[in-house]
Amino acid sequence: MADSLLRFLFDQAPVRGECVSLDTTWREVLDRHDYPPVLQSLLGELMAAAALLSATLKFDGSLIMQLHGSGVLKLLVVECTADLGMRATAKWDGDIRPQPLRDLLGQGKFVITLDPETGQQPYQGIVALEGDSVASILEGYMTRSEQLETRFWLAANQDRATGLLLQKLPDGHGDPDAWDRTQMLASTLNPPEQLSISLEDMLHRLFHEEELRLMSETGTVFRCSCSRERVANMLKMLGLQEVNETLAEQGRIEVKCEFCNTAYDFDPVDARQLFVGDGTLSEPGSTRH
Repeated sequence: MADSLLRFLFDQAPVRGECVSLDTTWREVLDRHDYPPVLQSLLGELMAAAALLSATLKFDGSLIMQLHGSGVLKLLVVECTADLGMRATAKWDGDIRPQPLRDLLGQGKFVITLDPETGQQPYQGIVALEGDSVASILEGYMTRSEQLETRFWLAANQDRATGLLLQKLPDGHGDPDAWDRTQMLASTLNPPEQLSISLEDMLHRLFHEEELRLMSETGTVFRCSCSRERVANMLKMLGLQEVNETLAEQGRIEVKCEFCNTAYDFDPVDARQLFVGDGTLSEPGSTRH
């Protein structure tokens, strides 16, 4: 199945929706990290949700969604750009076994950040964790922070991550019972079925008696924004003293991207060269006046 996101409308109802299937995009994430099965499900669900929200917001920049916890699950992070380029990572401590999300996270928070491409200040929303699933946490956030009634149906395994979003439109045109009816229809979908059928077949199965209109289809892709230049800039921000201390302890500096697992290696010559030209160090053999 292809990686894609479909947008749709109900012509006679104040409801819009989206559905997404992450296949290669999702496997690119799993190929780079050895996540326990429990984390695979949760991170895949959060990736599907991020794609759906990003497409809903039509925001020119990056959407970053984070679940922070104090339990065995420390962090889930997904970043999604406006053109549905995605990356994700997770952090945990110890043996992680199947149990309710609330128990895995302990005390925690949900953070959503909108980072504009234009260089403007990012917008960040932070709420306490309420709910026992990724879907319920997001639904609570959308209701409280965005004042938009939104429902999510999410599912993920080692091969695929999928999601369905329904959102009640504020203008309230058309059939007043449609919002409750479409939610009820969508709730007949179970995770195994959601993971086994195409998006088109899923929409037909759920809403074939509704007047549904497909609006657009967009592909998704795994894309990491890390680079050697960005790592170099990070080392420069640390300062020459800290870089020298690390070199003295380790002989070289290796920085590994938490998202794509790419390793960036700096030997002593590479590392110190970063500070040449900014007044910290001078070129060998040069004389400062």
